Amino acid sequence: MLNFSVFHKKESNASSQRILKMNGEAVSLKKGKARVGRIETAHGIIETPCFMPVGTKGTVKGLKKEDIEATGAQIILANTYHMMLQPSAERVQQFGGLHKFMNWNKPILTDSGGFQIMSLSGLCKLTDDAAIFRSHIDGAMHVLTPSRSIEIQHMLGSNITMVLDQCIHNPAAHKVAEAAMYRSTRWAELSKNSYKPRKGYGIFGIVQGGLYEDLRRESAKHLVDMEFDGYAIGGLAVGESQNEMFSVLDYITECLPENKPRYLMGVGTPSDIIGAVERGVDMFDCVMPSRCGRNGRAFTSAGQLNIRNAKYASDCNNLDSECDCYTCMHYTNGYLHHLFKAKEMLGGILLTIHNLHYYNSLMSIIREHIRNW
Repeated sequence: MLNFSVFHKKESNASSQRILKMNGEAVSLKKGKARVGRIETAHGIIETPCFMPVGTKGTVKGLKKEDIEATGAQIILANTYHMMLQPSAERVQQFGGLHKFMNWNKPILTDSGGFQIMSLSGLCKLTDDAAIFRSHIDGAMHVLTPSRSIEIQHMLGSNITMVLDQCIHNPAAHKVAEAAMYRSTRWAELSKNSYKPRKGYGIFGIVQGGLYEDLRRESAKHLVDMEFDGYAIGGLAVGESQNEMFSVLDYITECLPENKPRYLMGVGTPSDIIGAVERGVDMFDCVMPSRCGRNGRAFTSAGQLNIRNAKYASDCNNLDSECDCYTCMHYTNGYLHHLFKAKEMLGGILLTIHNLHYYNSLMSIIREHIRNW
């Protein structure tokens, strides 16, 4: 059971929007349905809106615990599918759970494996009861049922457990989205029935339905009736345009309880996040800041840059003059350029630190603006 409180402020004569500097341009954050909140877990408080760095295999690639904390991260995401295959949930449990195993004492959310099931379509068969698939590591056969997914996440010690769902690519035919939504609804009920409530821990349902309003609304109604601790919006950022994603968010957040956190899965770019916050979303995760960092791309207040470009070879400046992250405080663009050209792993580590700091600083600024409305 999680305690979630939403910050409410009396209406004032203040402007209905705030101006943020992002990618070298002034971007407005409209008041809309934007809100701030607090999720109380057994491993600490999460201030929302928040961004969760992705630590799929129990690690945010290249970073130590202290590095992650220094970026302002309050919670990280790990993945059920990957942890069950290697090293196994049973092995992690022997170490006292994922928090102790990876030396992270703040909250952890674990994805159920639904997205990976979609990604492994060539290795996976779905029934109404389970996902049957071969491991991408050794080819071994596995059966992942909703109850097994919940059991694995319990062994990992996740603060926020996700129900098993079926995620599909967009666009999809209505009948395909409908079938996946009904299967996800059935799996959500089975997941909820298998979950063991504990103070400071919670389980989230996942709204599915593709880009179809009737399916999304029906999915949300079924999940709300099941009374989850929070609600995720899945099946977005999987092929649709930003406008299509925003069109879904325009109505779906109103279908979800105001007193429960709302989590948009796998999103996204800074502009995606700002648009979703305006529409009432509280939580986000995405591999983009870390993956871009490993490939030499940095998010800055002046726009994205590719540190591999030759113009940075003799550049004595830092990535972002407005940033106070470890990377910007200690290293020049010329040195970072050298690291990538020399294929030294430190380059990807330093840019990942910077990008995650950029994302979490953006969330902090958003929270501050909402509080001051």
